[in-house]
Amino acid sequence: MSVPWLRILDTLIGVTDLARSRRMRSMASENEALQQPDPGRALGGLETRLAGVVVAALKEAFDRDTRRLELEREQLEAERKRAERALQLELLRQAGDREIGRLRLLAGVAVASWLGTLFFATRLAGGGVGARVALGIGWLLLLAAIGASFSAQSSIAHAMERERDPLSATIAGTLALWLIIIALAVIGVGVLV
Repeated sequence: MSVPWLRILDTLIGVTDLARSRRMRSMASENEALQQPDPGRALGGLETRLAGVVVAALKEAFDRDTRRLELEREQLEAERKRAERALQLELLRQAGDREIGRLRLLAGVAVASWLGTLFFATRLAGGGVGARVALGIGWLLLLAAIGASFSAQSSIAHAMERERDPLSATIAGTLALWLIIIALAVIGVGVLV
């Protein structure tokens, strides 16, 4: 009997093909598994990138808000300083106005006193030399008080223009008050003599 070499060879080739086809299928499925992204893994990478974008956007928003808050704080601080300065200037203006009002009152009192002494002028003119000298000195002191009052008003106005304390310029105002008091005392002594 003859050996069917062709059939044996054909069978061996078939078995080899079968083994090869199985091996190729397993390799193809492995390649597909490697090439085809894992849904969980692909979403993880996408989520990571999206999370990075969201974090960067939030950081930018927070930085922008921080800069805006700092700018608002600086504006509020500047506004507070401006309001304090305006209040200080208003208080200085009010103090200056009060002092000028007081000095005008002193000038008015000095003028009224000088006019009031005119009533005694006839009586003192007929009196002795001492009475006339006292009246003259009293009038000079009253006129000096009027001048000191006007001078003090002027210096207070200049101090207010330069935004300084107007009460620091009241030496002439204090002098005007004392000149009026001394003048009235001298004229009173002249009337009594």
